[in-house]
Amino acid sequence: MVAPTTKRMMFDVTLFVASQVAVYYTLSWALGSMVPGRKKESLKTKQMEALKKLGHADLKLDEYERAVANEVIHPDDIHVTFDDIGGLETVVSSLRESIIYPLLYPGLFTASSSLIGAPKGVLLFGPPGCGKTMLAKALAKESGATFINIVASVLTNKWYGESNKLVAGLFSLARKTQPSIIFIDEIDSFLRERGKGDHEVTGMMKAEFMTLWDGLLSQSDRILVLGATNRPNDIDSAILRRMPKRFGIGLPNLEQRMKILKLMLKDTPLREPFPMNILAERSLGLSGSDLKELCRDAAMVPVREYVRSTGHDRVTLDRAHLEVRFVDFSLALLAHECFLLMDFFAADGTTPLPIDELLADFEPEAPQVD
Repeated sequence: MVAPTTKRMMFDVTLFVASQVAVYYTLSWALGSMVPGRKKESLKTKQMEALKKLGHADLKLDEYERAVANEVIHPDDIHVTFDDIGGLETVVSSLRESIIYPLLYPGLFTASSSLIGAPKGVLLFGPPGCGKTMLAKALAKESGATFINIVASVLTNKWYGESNKLVAGLFSLARKTQPSIIFIDEIDSFLRERGKGDHEVTGMMKAEFMTLWDGLLSQSDRILVLGATNRPNDIDSAILRRMPKRFGIGLPNLEQRMKILKLMLKDTPLREPFPMNILAERSLGLSGSDLKELCRDAAMVPVREYVRSTGHDRVTLDRAHLEVRFVDFSLALLAHECFLLMDFFAADGTTPLPIDELLADFEPEAPQVD
C-alpha cells in the first residue's frame, strides 16, 4: 500500500511537469508570434500550382522567398491580352520587340552583340485610367514569364532589418524563376525621391533594392522591373536611371477613342446606323477608363427602364432573371441618345464632383489690407 506522503509527492511532481509543459508551449507560441524569423511562412496552394505550371516544381525556398512567392501570378489567371487594348499599337509593338522577345529568346538577341537584350526596367507613366495597369497585365499574359505583383506591404516589416531580407528574397526568387517580371504599381509611393527626412529603414530598403536590381552580379539575369505611375517626377532619379524604357500613356486622341469604343462595344447590339464617330468626337478629354464607364452606364439605361416598367415587382424580376432568354433583346440595344456625354455619371442618379468648388477650397485667401 502506497503511503500518503508518497502519493502527495507523485501528485506534486505530476503537477510540476504539467505546469512546465504548459509554460514551454505558451512561451513558444509567444516567441513565434513576436520574434522575427520564428514564424514560418507557408506558400499558398494557388501560388504553388502557379510555380509548378511555370516549370519550377522543385524549388527550395526560404521563409522570405515564400513570403514573396505568394504574390506570383500565373499567366493563365490573367484574362487581358494586347488584343484587348485599343489605340496603343505602337506601345504594344515596342513592348513585344524590346521586352518580351529578349526575355523569352535571349540567344536570338545576344548572339551578335552583348548590347542587345531586354532592359532592366520599364516605366509606364501617364494620367490615371489610360491603360498602364492593363498593359502590365497583357505583358504578363503574353510573355509567359514569372509575374510577381509586388505591393509595399509585402516588403515592409516592423522589425529592423527584415525589410532588407524581404527585398533580397524578392530578387532571389526572381532569379530562381527567371525570366521574371517584378511589377510595382504606383511605384512613386514605394521608390520616391530620397531625402533627409526619410526613415533609416526606408533608405536601407531602397538601397538594397537598387543594389540587387542593377548590381555587380545582376548583369546576366533575365529580371525585368516594371513600374506604373501617374507621378513620374516623384520617383528617385537613381530608380529612373534603371528604367531606360519609358512609355508615356496619355489621354486617347480621336482615332484612339474610336478604336477603344469599337473594342468595348463589339459584343453589344447597336441600333444602326450607330454614330460611332460622333460619340468619339464628343468624348474629348475622357480616358479609357472613362469611356468604359460611359459605355457601361449607357448599357444600363434600357435595363433600368425595364426594371421601372415592372414597378419593381420582385416576382416579375425573378422570372426575368431565371428566363433571361425570353426577355426582349431590345433591352440590350443601344442608341447614341442613351449616352449622356456631358456628364455620364448623372445617368444612374449619382452626382458629379463639384470640381470648381473643390478647387476654390484650395485657393489662398487674399491678404486683408487695413
